[in-house]
Amino acid sequence: MDRTGAQSMRAWVVAQPGPVEQNPLRLVERPVPVPGSGELLVRVGACGVCRTDLHVAEGDLPVRRAEVTPGHEVVGVVAAIGAYVSGWAVGERVGVAWLRRTDGTCRYCLRGDENLCPGSEYTGWDADGGYAEYTTVPAAFAYRLPTDMDDVALAPLLCAGIIGYRALLRTSLPPGGRLGLYGFGGSAHLCAQVALAQGSTVHVLTRDEASRQLALDLGCASARGAYDLPPEPLDGAILFAPAGELVPVALRALDRGGVLAIAGIHLSDIPVLHYESELFYEREVRSVTSNTRDNGRDFLDLAARHGVRATTHPYPLSEAQRALSDLKAGRFDGAAVLLNDL
Repeated sequence: MDRTGAQSMRAWVVAQPGPVEQNPLRLVERPVPVPGSGELLVRVGACGVCRTDLHVAEGDLPVRRAEVTPGHEVVGVVAAIGAYVSGWAVGERVGVAWLRRTDGTCRYCLRGDENLCPGSEYTGWDADGGYAEYTTVPAAFAYRLPTDMDDVALAPLLCAGIIGYRALLRTSLPPGGRLGLYGFGGSAHLCAQVALAQGSTVHVLTRDEASRQLALDLGCASARGAYDLPPEPLDGAILFAPAGELVPVALRALDRGGVLAIAGIHLSDIPVLHYESELFYEREVRSVTSNTRDNGRDFLDLAARHGVRATTHPYPLSEAQRALSDLKAGRFDGAAVLLNDL
């Protein structure tokens, strides 16, 4: 029970993973979760809609928790505090992101690569997320948020923004470098703003005309079709679209020594690569796996300093299924955000 006395809540669950057109989500009544030791109970104000939520709902990602509640871009307030938590107070604003927990003892955690922890757990996949009135988060993995942004503006930063930033780091883009972005949804349009603020030239390659216009409006140097060549060779590129067939396309666009980072958690099969035209001259392919908490804190700081803002499309939380359907169909640019109306 939280301080308002609520004992039950409404939440969306993945009843049966399958195509979003078949409505895999079901709205249920559940007890308000009790924060465990070291956890915060969060009253959800807004939750961003991420393509990973779509992968969980449709079964592209294997089921880890039956009837899980999706959602991992949560902005809310602390409603209750579990044992052994310090530094947080009821009523404080809080952010909940994708990385929920790591073991803290494995060799990856100890060397600063907690995103590679074999024991890592994820919000909205291993544990119930933000498509609900309440969720929980380990206090050590909760984020303090900028005070000058509203819930809708902040929500996409907590995954789309953080993962885009991690992907940008993985490209090892040189100062003033030429960056290509393949796909231009929620994550890419935030990544573009960071790269532009850091002095990079950004070229966008995407199939959607509205997204190409958004790219130009944000200050990108060009916006072309997904299979087109950019107007100049690229020092780095990021593949945001979950389309493996774009990997050789992006590699051919790289200059010598360029790096392609693949940002998605799910990707369709990659075609056979031609060594001479797509990999020679020390071109590289790198994957992106989640993020560290330092990545998250660094990105939120950059976003606040450089005025990085998401282009958002609010939906009532009661229409979460429609938001996922619109995401899959590409019916909006930028990012969708669910506002709690349950």
